[in-house]
Amino acid sequence: MAYEMTRAERLQYQRRQDAAYQAGEDAVTNLRTALALADMTLPSLSNDGPVAGHGFVRLGGCNAAFANRLAEVITAGADALQHRRREADSCA
Repeated sequence: MAYEMTRAERLQYQRRQDAAYQAGEDAVTNLRTALALADMTLPSLSNDGPVAGHGFVRLGGCNAAFANRLAEVITAGADALQHRRREADSCA
């Protein structure tokens, strides 16, 4: 016999799914904005809905030149963050 969720369980499940979907939407917006700052776009970037109760972002494919440029931007950002942390640690 299959388990039937109660009304309260269904509402709780729907709230979690809605929150996961919204997290995916927010992540897409944040990533699209960050890419735009680097004058880059991922045309296939999209929210793929909740998966296992979590937001799921589909990045899509890109050519090797774009992937290499994206790696450069991420590396530069990571280097800047590390530098900022080192400065903050030395001032503390």
